[in-house]
Amino acid sequence: MTNRRNLGSRIQDPKERGAWAELYFMALAAGHGLRISSPYGGFASYDVGLETTGPILRVQVKCTLCRHPKGGYSVSIRGPKYRGYARGTVDFFALFIIPTDDWFIIPYAVIGKRYATLHFTPGGKRQKHGKYREAWNLLLEAAQGKDNGPLEIRACSELPETAQAGDKKQGSLTAAQPNRKIFRALFQSTTQK
Repeated sequence: MTNRRNLGSRIQDPKERGAWAELYFMALAAGHGLRISSPYGGFASYDVGLETTGPILRVQVKCTLCRHPKGGYSVSIRGPKYRGYARGTVDFFALFIIPTDDWFIIPYAVIGKRYATLHFTPGGKRQKHGKYREAWNLLLEAAQGKDNGPLEIRACSELPETAQAGDKKQGSLTAAQPNRKIFRALFQSTTQK
C-alpha cells in the first residue's frame, strides 16, 4: 500500500475529496467502536451520525489541502448559504488535514454558530486547537451519554372515533390512513401516463 497521507491529495474534485474524507472518518470511527450512520440524500446539516449506548451525535466532516501563507493549514467552517451552523444542527466538527493525516475533533461549543476559518499547524508548539488533535475520546464519551435507563416507546393503535373498526370496507381507506391515499393517487397518476 502506498502512503495513505497522499491518497486524498490525488483527488482533484473538492466534492469527491470531501466524500473520501467522510468515508475515511467513518472507517476510523468504526475502528474506535462507534456505530455509524449517514443521513440519506445528503440533505442534513451533518455528514455522519455516531452512537454507542447514548445519543446519536451529529458530526460535520471537513478536510483541507489549503496551506496557510504563514505555515500550517486553513479549514473553512461554513454551513448552508456560507453561514455558520445553527445550534442543535451539529454536535462535533471532524476536521482533517490531508497532507499530515491529522484529525481534529472539535465540539460545536468551541466554534459555535459563527462562520470561521481555523488555522492549524500540526506539530507546532502553540496551537489554539491543539488539544483536539486526534481527540476521538471526546466522541466516545459523548456517544456513551448518561444512562437514563431503558428507552420508553409509546404508541397508539386505536382508530379515531370517526372511523370505527366496523366501518372498514375491503379496499377503502379510513381517516387513519391519509398517507396511503396520497401515495396511491401519486402512483396511479404516474402509471397512467
